[in-house]
Amino acid sequence: MRILILCTGNSCRSQMAEGFLKSFDPSWEVLSAGTKAAARVHPLAVQVMDEIGIDLSKNYPKTVDSLLSQSFDFVITVCGNAKETCPVFIGSVKHRIHIGFDDPAEATGTEEEILAEFRRIRDEIKKGFHDFYLGNR
Repeated sequence: MRILILCTGNSCRSQMAEGFLKSFDPSWEVLSAGTKAAARVHPLAVQVMDEIGIDLSKNYPKTVDSLLSQSFDFVITVCGNAKETCPVFIGSVKHRIHIGFDDPAEATGTEEEILAEFRRIRDEIKKGFHDFYLGNR
């Protein structure tokens, strides 16, 4: 099973989703990318995933353009709010689906409130992608 998870910056949601799917089934080939790749994976995404035993510290944002020549069984978009434009993958793909989440990088408030938002989104991503995994294994 080859899966590509897409968002805009490839710094939070798609990275967390990639980490979860790889933890559910290491035999699946899971990649993530963005249309406008950020400079790095968001430090709070790394932190909240580390809290549950998934290491994203060596991950880095990738641009979707570098993957267009590859084929995938699933391309999953994870953009969530209405002002975001979901990326489109124009390469070879069998199934395109959307599992949307708010962008935790847009969270405001105190440090603890922002961290709580990252944890909330992490937990939603875990549930959404576990449901996807159970339906496709």
